[in-house]
Amino acid sequence: MQEGDQAYRYRDWSRLIGTPVEVRKDFELVRAGVVEDAMQDSSALWLAADAAGGRALFAAAEGYEVWIRPHELDGKLCYKMSAHHLQKPPV
Repeated sequence: MQEGDQAYRYRDWSRLIGTPVEVRKDFELVRAGVVEDAMQDSSALWLAADAAGGRALFAAAEGYEVWIRPHELDGKLCYKMSAHHLQKPPV
């Protein structure tokens, strides 16, 4: 994650599969990584194993929060996500 980019707390964890995130607790960064899987009700998510450690489970009930930083990608795609993509579709 790049310094200076604006981070946003994101509560719908089930929509973040495949997205780089920061996991925080008590305002402190616990770990950054890519979401491998998440509970549909956003009660827990798993970060994929990487150089920082093995696959890890984080639960909202334990005080963990997930923060995202929209970022530019290489190639034809301009952004991994935008505010439009993160909003829930109309019911």
